[in-house]
Amino acid sequence: MEPQREWFEKDYYKTLGVPKEADPKDVTKAYRKLARKLHPDANPGDAAAEDRFKEVSAAYDVLGDADKRKAYDEVRRLGPMAGGFGPGPGGFNVRFGGPGGPGGDHLGDLGDLLGGLFGSRRGGGPRSQPRGADVEADLRLDFADAVKGVTTSVGFVGDAACGRCRGRGSEPGSSPRRCPACDGRGVSDDNQGLFSFSRPCSACGGRGAVIDKPCSTCAGTGAERRPREVKVRIPAGVRDGQRIKLKGRGEPGPPGGRPGDLFVRVRVDPHQLFGFDDGNLTLTVPVTFAEAALGTDVRVPALNGSAVTIRIPPGTQTGRVFRVRDRGGSDGADLLVTVEVLIPTELSDEQRVAIESLAAATPDNPRAHLDPRPPGGVS
Repeated sequence: MEPQREWFEKDYYKTLGVPKEADPKDVTKAYRKLARKLHPDANPGDAAAEDRFKEVSAAYDVLGDADKRKAYDEVRRLGPMAGGFGPGPGGFNVRFGGPGGPGGDHLGDLGDLLGGLFGSRRGGGPRSQPRGADVEADLRLDFADAVKGVTTSVGFVGDAACGRCRGRGSEPGSSPRRCPACDGRGVSDDNQGLFSFSRPCSACGGRGAVIDKPCSTCAGTGAERRPREVKVRIPAGVRDGQRIKLKGRGEPGPPGGRPGDLFVRVRVDPHQLFGFDDGNLTLTVPVTFAEAALGTDVRVPALNGSAVTIRIPPGTQTGRVFRVRDRGGSDGADLLVTVEVLIPTELSDEQRVAIESLAAATPDNPRAHLDPRPPGGVS
């Protein structure tokens, strides 16, 4: 687990609005509430909401993972005493002496955490290789597939492990050899008493290995650019614009390094009838004034092509929502039907007479409570 520098500066508990002792369920609940409120789809054009959404997502990425949360809490516990160490202008890393070395073991967890934070290890062990770049790819989905979830493939052009050398960087039949300058560690050290400042090894460029016969296809990089296709599982209820992370499916790292991640950005084609809100299918159904006033039965479509009958009770107001259980197109999802009472824009003579008769038979003023004058008085 390698802590991030921003862990020293950002209070993720405050970002999510939960106490430090909050249990995982409360953390997840707080995140989901904020994510629904701040999601770009719910705040089009609002840059502040988008930035806040990114902050909330970053906080949950740490607090929603038990191991990351434990490391984060330890880094925060160290407080200001941990914040004074870090990369200097020369681009070096700080490493704390291991057993028998400068500083001994009396630094305890501080050495472990800060050593991992700034890219080094205690005790002079091998230096971790840089990871490959992350990749973003767009995937367009039919509305029905987005609602129910689907396993599909996303295609893009990007770097992949070289097919000739299988990512090793050396010509087939040969192998990289341990760098004699750094003994395979990838760094050279400058010991300064308690601390050891490490820089990338100039002989191997930080790889820890020397390639005597570079691969003729990738010139020793271990990667080649070509069309790629990656299988991805899209969860039910994915939203338009949502990103799905596929760990380790991005660009390969340098020989010996970890690959980056693939982020699939989902584009959902809109449906002419249905919408999607908070995991449920939505549908707006128009009814006439008479149907809303007197009540009626209405047959509405479902996503799978079938239909369901809804009882509209007398006196139904426009905007009322009826929930149809388990008809939302995926497991556990409901169909939410919103009633919209239609007001005619043009009236026939017969309709006008009927409505005027209704008006005459309705003496009550629905706006009486808005009149500032006291009952029976003069303003």
